[in-house]
Amino acid sequence: MNAEKRTCKNCAKDFAIEPDDSAFYKKIDVPPPTWCPECRLQRRYAFFNLFSLYKRPCDLCHKNVVSMYPPESPYIVYCPRCWWSDGWDPLQYGRDYDFSKPFFEQFNELMLRTPHLGLAIELSAEATSPYTNYAGSDKNCYLIFNGEFDEDCINGFYLFHAKNMLDTSLAISAEKLYDSMHSWKVNGGIGLRQQVTESVDISFLRDSRNCQNCFGSANLRNKKYYIFDKAYTKEDYTKELARWNLGSYKGYKDAEAAAHAHWDTLPYKSLYQDMTVNCTGNLIFDSKNCKDCFELTNCENCRYVRAVENVKDSYDVTGWSGVELGYEGMAIGAQASNILFTALGAIGAKNFEYSFLAIAGLNLFGCVSIKKGSHCILNKQYDEKEYRELKAKIKAHMSEMPYRDKQGMSYAYGEFFPTELSPYGYNETLAQDFFPMTPDDARRKGYKWYAGEPSKHSITKRAEDLPDHIKDTRDDILKESIGCAECGKAFLISPAELQILRSRNLPLPRICPICRIQNKFNMWVRESRLSDYECPKCHTSTQISENLKNKPIVYCPACYNAEIV
Repeated sequence: MNAEKRTCKNCAKDFAIEPDDSAFYKKIDVPPPTWCPECRLQRRYAFFNLFSLYKRPCDLCHKNVVSMYPPESPYIVYCPRCWWSDGWDPLQYGRDYDFSKPFFEQFNELMLRTPHLGLAIELSAEATSPYTNYAGSDKNCYLIFNGEFDEDCINGFYLFHAKNMLDTSLAISAEKLYDSMHSWKVNGGIGLRQQVTESVDISFLRDSRNCQNCFGSANLRNKKYYIFDKAYTKEDYTKELARWNLGSYKGYKDAEAAAHAHWDTLPYKSLYQDMTVNCTGNLIFDSKNCKDCFELTNCENCRYVRAVENVKDSYDVTGWSGVELGYEGMAIGAQASNILFTALGAIGAKNFEYSFLAIAGLNLFGCVSIKKGSHCILNKQYDEKEYRELKAKIKAHMSEMPYRDKQGMSYAYGEFFPTELSPYGYNETLAQDFFPMTPDDARRKGYKWYAGEPSKHSITKRAEDLPDHIKDTRDDILKESIGCAECGKAFLISPAELQILRSRNLPLPRICPICRIQNKFNMWVRESRLSDYECPKCHTSTQISENLKNKPIVYCPACYNAEIV
């Protein structure tokens, strides 16, 4: 059976539907997609506001709280304590289906009427970590985005079972890391990049495993006391390491530059896959039969899936974990199955379609902010027979009377939510990071755009006027509003951050926390962008991420493993 060639209804580029794809769509009883994989991803990301936080009043308790919705948002927004409480009933907003109007128009009316969760965090995180988002069971964390079971972590994203982190992202089961990315089971690390695992007390390592007391090196395996890939005795290692004064901002930057220059003398791996079978994509671990995927762990039989764990038999699922038979889902998971065209939620759920912030339940269609319940359509409950009959009629009606957006694009059953129905500004979502637009282009397409609000802090100290060494930093730095050397906005040093920097002899930052997080996120975005590449060693065709295009030595995985491992 040959692949079916299609033209994307959105961008007009050609894409293919393979026989395995067709079998999946038939299995979950949905029509094949009319948009290409990239456009589908952009549409889902437009419903994912991860980083943009604001101060605003809760529309129930009226307390001033942190929220991912700005004060002028037209939506009803509850703080986590109110939203998770039993003080309101999502079913009271239920409505009858109106066959004289398109489904998505009615869904949008329900979105505007039903309360939204202001921050995607659990109550246990709300008490000690109110400045986090998409964070479950976090404790004493600040500006942590997309994390779970973290403690005492500051400024990062994609952290799980992490402790005592500062300016670190993409780390799992790790402790005491600073300015690091892509680490697993590491205790004590500084400036780590590209898959550093099962190591202790290391600095400026790239792609290394089972190392202890190593500095400025790359591609190490099972090593101790190495500096720039050269072996030392314990005593000489200590003496040599003392030359690098990391408590000085200049000293830190000099060490970082020297390490990165040394890394470029050694091979890079074009793609990162470990313990995988029949997979394509990047940053895939312990997975099987996953094609065109990115940042996966323990997944099986998936395609076009990104940034998830424990997902099986799913297509076009982005974010979170624990899903089986998912399709066109954004930030869904936790023991959920048969979740289609749904954004945010679906914890322990089964048979959800076209829902937003529906957390738990069974058999929901077109629901908003349902926390429990079954057989609901537009937040109105039915008996099982009524539900099934009405759902079938609505699915047919969605094709008979499709929704048309501002551009005239039609949306029938089988399409994810139109981007113009997103409750967020396009520039507040991950869509802007992966598929950037200008404000004029976004508004022309009918998308929301949030202009932002001016900083409430006047700058009292320029970044270049900060003390070079942490030992020269006095407590009064906590009272200063520092001008970010990149974006120019004012930021503060928190007592917890200062304590970590002092205890680990690390310098004050010169850029604000949001820029520090965004810079790492931008690197992660580039890792997802792959292009064809010929290995210079074996001349076979492979793929390479955008991050590695300018690196002098990049090997395909087979050649890299043969030389390094």
